Amino acid sequence: MVSERRKALERLWRGNSTVKSWQEVEDTITHVTKHEEVTLYENLKCKLSHEKLTSSSSTDGPAVIAEQIKLSLGNEYKIPAGCKIIVTQDDVTEEYTRSGKPGIFMDHQEIVLELFKEYA
Repeated sequence: MVSERRKALERLWRGNSTVKSWQEVEDTITHVTKHEEVTLYENLKCKLSHEKLTSSSSTDGPAVIAEQIKLSLGNEYKIPAGCKIIVTQDDVTEEYTRSGKPGIFMDHQEIVLELFKEYA
């Protein structure tokens, strides 16, 4: 049963995500094991947010500006480290990799992401 808080959060989630993982898969006929991309979840409601972080610890150079990308989604999904997460929000689709342990909250989880380059 979904709580009222969760329903309120989901009204703010305007994105959809697909979670994929690089896994060993055994061919059922030849029994040969090979690596391939496997879809774990599809069409998960989510919200992608961006936060700019400024570091001014250096006095002899310019401040460093970094961006933190955070994905909010339901806490019932188990997203393993190293997954590719494809997010479509506001008609923009990007591929990300999970880079941090998810923060688990009562009604959702938050995962810090970075742009996907390749599987580890």
